[in-house]
Amino acid sequence: MALFHVNFDSKVLDLAMSADVIIPQRLGQAGISDYRYPTLYLLHGYSDDHTAWQRQTSIERYAIRLGLAVVMPNAHTSGYANMAHGNNYYTFISEEIPAVMRGMFPLSDKREDNFIAGLSMGGAGAMKIGLAHPEQYAAIGCLSAGLGNFHSQENPTPQQIKQRFMLYGDRDLTGTEEDAVHSAKVILQEGKPVPRIYHACGTEDTLALPGARKTRDFFQSFPGNPFGYVYEENPGIHNWDFWDEHIQHFLRFTGLPQVPNMR
Repeated sequence: MALFHVNFDSKVLDLAMSADVIIPQRLGQAGISDYRYPTLYLLHGYSDDHTAWQRQTSIERYAIRLGLAVVMPNAHTSGYANMAHGNNYYTFISEEIPAVMRGMFPLSDKREDNFIAGLSMGGAGAMKIGLAHPEQYAAIGCLSAGLGNFHSQENPTPQQIKQRFMLYGDRDLTGTEEDAVHSAKVILQEGKPVPRIYHACGTEDTLALPGARKTRDFFQSFPGNPFGYVYEENPGIHNWDFWDEHIQHFLRFTGLPQVPNMR
């Protein structure tokens, strides 16, 4: 397994940005230069950066068993949004990152080989991006979060008010990429490809559980479970013990087979 620390210029953000990328090594298989790896775009939470998943979990060991490349971009505290008072991080993650990473590494562009997941802010970001771009992802993983537009604090703190204003200003989010409920309905109404969704939250996670349960109720309201939606509510809080365990659940949910001769 090779770990790359990538520094590159983002045209979307007009910034020097960073991403960490895990690429499995295929041993003893010459003449496969045209091989393209299935890829997981793995998003960090609000107080973290692109290094958090490798430092806090064993994602490298989990991915190697599946021959899975993992792209972990930095998105700062952007909410994975095209910010009202900031930069266009939604476009950066949903469009520029896949294009740049595929230009640098042998990553598959086939929908069935691409997945997006994250925790907390990154879990909501994965839902938002995956549902707005269902032609790009076969499965979405959301840990300790929910659909973003369900998060409206009854008594927001001054910091929460400031953050929401920076992200969205006073614009109406209805029908935009931020409206993941709308994106999910459009997928079914317009017959778009339907990504499967794995969703998990800890039973003691007071921060994320109310939104997670509203999200659960929304997806479980569709007859026939068209999203192949799986919800797990297991003992745990908003921490890395829970996320390290449940990213493994998501990787099993993808259905990727174990691959021999990887290191």
